[in-house]
Amino acid sequence: MPTITGAQTSHASAQFLNSVLSQRGPNALPYDEAVKWNIRQHLLTLLQDFPGLQVKTASFTHNDGRTVNLLQADGTIPMYFQDVKYNIPVVVWLLESYPRTCPLVYVTPTRDMIIKPRHPYVDASGMVNIPYLQQWVFPRSNLVELIQSASLLFGQDPPLYSRPAVLPHLRPPPPMPPTPSFHGMNPMHAGSTAAALPVQTVSPSVGLFTTPVTQTSPRTQYPPYMQHSPTSTTTTLPQQAPRPENPAEVFRKNAINALTERVNRDTATLLQKGQTEMDGLFHTQALLNQRAEQVDKGCRELQQEREGLEQQLQLLLTNTDVIESWLKMNDRGMMDVEIDSVFEPTDALSKQMLECTSGDLALEDILYSLDRAVRDGAIPVEAYLKHVRILSREQFMLRATTSKIRQLQTRSQVVNMASRASYVS
Repeated sequence: MPTITGAQTSHASAQFLNSVLSQRGPNALPYDEAVKWNIRQHLLTLLQDFPGLQVKTASFTHNDGRTVNLLQADGTIPMYFQDVKYNIPVVVWLLESYPRTCPLVYVTPTRDMIIKPRHPYVDASGMVNIPYLQQWVFPRSNLVELIQSASLLFGQDPPLYSRPAVLPHLRPPPPMPPTPSFHGMNPMHAGSTAAALPVQTVSPSVGLFTTPVTQTSPRTQYPPYMQHSPTSTTTTLPQQAPRPENPAEVFRKNAINALTERVNRDTATLLQKGQTEMDGLFHTQALLNQRAEQVDKGCRELQQEREGLEQQLQLLLTNTDVIESWLKMNDRGMMDVEIDSVFEPTDALSKQMLECTSGDLALEDILYSLDRAVRDGAIPVEAYLKHVRILSREQFMLRATTSKIRQLQTRSQVVNMASRASYVS
């Protein structure tokens, strides 16, 4: 199982995540390719802000029995209770749908710890359910804010307690008030792997949380989880005179140290360069995925437009065939037919409309010819104005008649449609 601690360099952390997230085939992690960059950034930021955590891949079993290989952040997170720092062991599972859905967070007590009963945010199995998890929204929510919120809430109400030591030779402790006592809480070192939390025991006589009584004095009593070794005595040995060092050996050591520093420096440079290239490749991959979605969307739109154009083309071809068939059937003797007799009005209003329209167009042509004649000086201005006045009055009457006929035709069409609708009904 590949693991890497959050206290190591960011280069090693990034290399580990790049390795497990870039795997393909049956060993690939079940995360969406579009969000693997977000998962990587969330975990790197988490390890940077909380060095007590480590990221690894482990098997996770769902409630339905399915087993899947997932990423998890395992270790300790800091908690401040009464201005004293403690470390809480937790594990954060990133499910298949992360980061669109919230992760699973569990408190993992060690053998010498117990979970506080009826804790508001931690159940008996150790599962954490804080408001930040309930209000998880992608892409605003992240792991750093989640752990910060959990640390703050745990500081207000610690979820773990140190398991009390059994001292059968001591008498039962005296009854205490019903409120829990936290005098047994002792701080842990920031780099420790487990947190020393308040010691609580159940009194056989009253059934309340009380502080265990020890026979050691306050000066000699040690907090839990701290190891002490007896003071060892040392014997002063006679000092020997330092031997002179060989110049060749000194030069050899200095050369080895210089070569080691140079190799370390070159290795760090190569790691930095590789990390930069890997970041650029991941960024390019995200851009390519986004552009691929845009290209797919454009192809779908073009396909829909092509189908619409093909339908219109088919309709036009059908209409063209109909017109060509009609022309083949009716082109006999068309050259001997006068153009004016081709179109015949269907009723009196249509005939009057045709006459008014033709008269209007004819007057328009006459007015245009008069304009050219007066511009060329063919007729005097007085005659031009006289004829324009007469023709304009006649054109106005024709246009008014045309407008009236159009209204009558519209009204008759509405009446016909209403009569047809009543007939159909």
